[in-house]
Parts: sequence; C-alpha cells; structure tokens
Amino acid sequence: MRLGVNIDHVATVREARKTHEPSPVFAALLAQKAGADQITLHLREDRRHIQDRDLELIKELVILPVNLEMAPVEEMKDIALRVKPDRITLVPERREEITTEGGLDVLSMKDYLIGFINDIKDAGIEVSMFVEADREQISASKEVEADAVEIHTGRYANLWNEHNFQEVRKELERIREASLYAKSLGLRVYAGHGLTYQNVKDFLELGDCIEELNIGHSIIANAVIMGLEQAVSTMKELIK
Repeated sequence: MRLGVNIDHVATVREARKTHEPSPVFAALLAQKAGADQITLHLREDRRHIQDRDLELIKELVILPVNLEMAPVEEMKDIALRVKPDRITLVPERREEITTEGGLDVLSMKDYLIGFINDIKDAGIEVSMFVEADREQISASKEVEADAVEIHTGRYANLWNEHNFQEVRKELERIREASLYAKSLGLRVYAGHGLTYQNVKDFLELGDCIEELNIGHSIIANAVIMGLEQAVSTMKELIK
C-alpha cells in the first residue's frame, strides 16, 4: 500500500503569518527523502494554504508523482493543464468549510464532468474522484471515465475517534465493499481523510482492496514534535 503525503498544512502554518516559512516545497522534498510514494496537495480556489508557485516548484523539483486535489472548475483545469501533475483528484469545495467535508457528488454532475475531464485525460493526466463509499457515486465515476476513485474515510475516522468501535467495524465493511465494487469496474482505488497513526492500523485490515492512502494533517501535526522525516517514515512503516 502506497503512502501519499499531503503537505497542505505546512502551507497553512506559513499563511498564518503571510511569510515565507515553513516551505511546503522543502517539506515535499523531505517527505520524498523519508520514503513517501507521492506528494499530494490541494490548490483551493481561495488559496488559503497552497499557492500556485508551490505547485509549480513541487512539480519541477520533486521526483515523486504529484497528486493535485482541486475543485472541478475551469480555473483549476487551466492550471492543471499548464503544470501537468501526474494525477488530479476532483474534490468538493466550499469556502466556509475548515477542510473537505465529504465526497464529490459525481452523480449529479455527470454531464458536466464528462466534458470537464476530457482535456485533462487527453493531456495524459490521471483523473481520480474523491467520493463516499457509495456504489452510485462509484458507478457515476466510471461513467464519466475517471481512472480511479479515492474513498472518503472521514466517517471512519470520526467513529474511531469517538471509540464507537461497533460502528467502526460496519464502516470498514462498507468501505471494503465499495472498494471491491470499484475494482470490479476497472477503477483504481485510493483512500484518505482523517487517517492518523492510531486509526490507520485498523484501516489496514482492508489489505489489497486499496492501493494507496493519502494522509496529511496527522503527519504534519506530528512533524511539529518529531520532525517531518521521522513523521513520514513512521507512517510509512505502519502501512508497510
């Protein structure tokens, strides 16, 4: 199982003071050195953390695949076509949210998304949909010709943090079934949101259902204490 390290919150700390440090670009290079398999970053429309120049430099300097999370809007499409990340992950985005609060409603946007992703796929960029563990949303992702889905694990993480382990088991099974269904359609399957050093251990029971985890906040939060290289390598060891 691969580890994608999301470096958004390095930029969050920088933007709190509107200064030049800490550098998400340097963080991406450290994550690479520590064994990350991919760098993930979310260029939001309001630019609350990652900035355009961060994306450009990371794509230029990092050897690892770059996964750009973005809203399905024309501005972001133009940026993706210019910078050419290895993958784009389409996510819902609301200005008032603290972080992404759920999966993209692919089902209600099918007609729009089919046209939206054509140019991206033509540019050789992989397209993934960030969705709930829901068959209809996964089917819709296949219909718009996405290459992959990333399963939103926020509900699992919340249940785990509440120590509601009976419901955790049910949620894990729901994610397992959704992942197997996605694979049966020929989609690659990733997962992420709210995963931590503690709850990722139970999540790993899903085994080969999921190819990759994208983890950000927990790694960056622990990096404040243990350093970024150690934080990444520790998580990498856990999921190996």
